[in-house]
Amino acid sequence: MAKILVVDDEPDALELVSFNLKSAGYDVVTAENGTEALKKARLHVPDLILLDVMLPEVDGLEVCKVLRRDAATATIPIIMLTAKAGEIDRVLGLELGAEDYVTKPFSPRELVLRVKNLLKRRNASDDKPDQYSVGDLFIDIPRHLVTVSRKRIDLTATEFKLLVTLASRRGRVQSREQLLRDVWEYDSLIDTRTVDTHMRRLREKLGDACRYLDTVRGVGYRFVEN
Repeated sequence: MAKILVVDDEPDALELVSFNLKSAGYDVVTAENGTEALKKARLHVPDLILLDVMLPEVDGLEVCKVLRRDAATATIPIIMLTAKAGEIDRVLGLELGAEDYVTKPFSPRELVLRVKNLLKRRNASDDKPDQYSVGDLFIDIPRHLVTVSRKRIDLTATEFKLLVTLASRRGRVQSREQLLRDVWEYDSLIDTRTVDTHMRRLREKLGDACRYLDTVRGVGYRFVEN
């Protein structure tokens, strides 16, 4: 049974989300502020975190930043819950390492579906090669391991799947819409800038190995061997 940490300072929202996740078969842990969220994330090491942005003491963006710096919690998928609809707030959450965001008020059914899709992506095992090695870049899928010149690169679950998806289709251009369907598994398309944000963060983490990720202007991205 997957364990979900739900972080929200609004009791009604916390109860609603917890009820729907438990009804869907998940084990739920809750926290009402940022400090408690950090403690419980380290204590329970959940499979996924639903994290409200507006929290007392330590806000959700800072919590996300701290979790991503800690090796024990760095790869836990995070879905940000935000009452802010502005693009800058969504982009900032993605820049800090969140996999997804949901704007309040949201449909509990949609939220549970996002959780299911994200966990399914993380746990999926396809009949594809277990490893990819191109120049100084090495990808080990079962171990969720990426190295550049033998130095480990810490990627979030979504960044890892994005890299594996491109590497498995090397040389073939992948549109932003196709990547949203295959990596994020969205049936209805959201803002394609989500892809661009993740690609920018992925390239920053890969350093010199970002040369394998090519932008095809006006279309999308492809993995190239050069």
